[in-house]
Amino acid sequence: MAKITVRKETGTLLFDFNYRGARCREQTTLKDTKTNRRKMEKVLERIEQEIVAGTFDYARFFPGSNRASQFESSAPVSASVVQGTVANNVVVPPSVVAPVVVERTTLTFVEFTAIWLRENGAIWRNNTLRAAKVQVNGYLLPRFGSKQLHQILKADCLAFRADIAAPGGSIKNRTLSAKTVNEIMQVLGAILAEGADRYEFPNPMQNVKRLKAPKVHIDPMSFDEVEKFISAVRPDYKQYFIVRFFTGLRTGEVHGLQWKYIDFERREILVRETYSHLGKEYTKNDGSQREVHMSEPVYQALKAQHTASAHLSEYVFCTRIGTPIDPLNVNKRIWKPTLKLLGMKDRRFYQTRHTAATLWLASGEAPEWIAKQMGHTSTEMLFKVYSRYVPNLTRQDGSAFERLLLQRMGGNIQ
Repeated sequence: MAKITVRKETGTLLFDFNYRGARCREQTTLKDTKTNRRKMEKVLERIEQEIVAGTFDYARFFPGSNRASQFESSAPVSASVVQGTVANNVVVPPSVVAPVVVERTTLTFVEFTAIWLRENGAIWRNNTLRAAKVQVNGYLLPRFGSKQLHQILKADCLAFRADIAAPGGSIKNRTLSAKTVNEIMQVLGAILAEGADRYEFPNPMQNVKRLKAPKVHIDPMSFDEVEKFISAVRPDYKQYFIVRFFTGLRTGEVHGLQWKYIDFERREILVRETYSHLGKEYTKNDGSQREVHMSEPVYQALKAQHTASAHLSEYVFCTRIGTPIDPLNVNKRIWKPTLKLLGMKDRRFYQTRHTAATLWLASGEAPEWIAKQMGHTSTEMLFKVYSRYVPNLTRQDGSAFERLLLQRMGGNIQ
């Protein structure tokens, strides 16, 4: 009796039937789901009907099967012959249905991407969603929009990567960095991975590797430079930069800081929200939800800031009308001009965070404590990014080994 079974090794469905006295089993790539079983049952029914009618062509249903050549020499029995045998009460050997080739259809890339963005928009941060939409609308839809998901091949993905990585490959005819190319490909990979899982086709991005991006080196300030900067910066931003240099808060975390998250009694800053031009939102991740210790300079700076602005806004650092300050404005009008005034090298605004980490490490604070203050879930990032700025924690000059040799061998090495 013809039936549909599942191959345990792969979890995929196959047809199991008898045809002209031989047992035939034909494998498919379809997973064992109710939907796929219904599809195959319909095909199986059609095959059985053709077998009974004597019109079944094995090669037509299973063109790549070895069985197709086996039955090729014997032509299908005509309907009249079958009718004659039935009329003469001749038992016709039960026909076996081979695995049917089911034509695959999936949503187009543009259709599925709209669903993907809507579903993930419920859990993503605003900045993450915005960045994904820029990459989708600027790069992915123009290239893949009209294609059905399963029609996108690995060769298509590699060709796309080569095109956007080429000189002038951006939507503004500029050359994209390897980091940006990888970010675009990451979005493409996420869309195709989800589509492959839902519609059960091979993921064409599965083994597509990331471009090698040059390592970005940090450039923190020394303690002397921090002191000079704080002394020279505009007075109304002195407290702001003391908090940035000595807490390691991210830009969005500083600008999203509210008075309800300042615990003067316990001397803690509760990092709970961030702020950007898109508004308030959750922190970068769960690990970023943390309590940051106030050192004495930070405590005094926040006390002074409370006197200056607590009556204006719920935000610690705000404009004269009580709105959160704009990081781009601070970068352009305060940060860069002060660096230039002092003759210091130009640095990214984010270096204030790196400065806090290196100062903590250089002072000998425990790496586990520093990682917690920074919002890292482990110390791996500290040793990976900041180790060269920690001479008294990892000297890297051989002195520790030299002391061990002198202690154990007394310097008498023959």
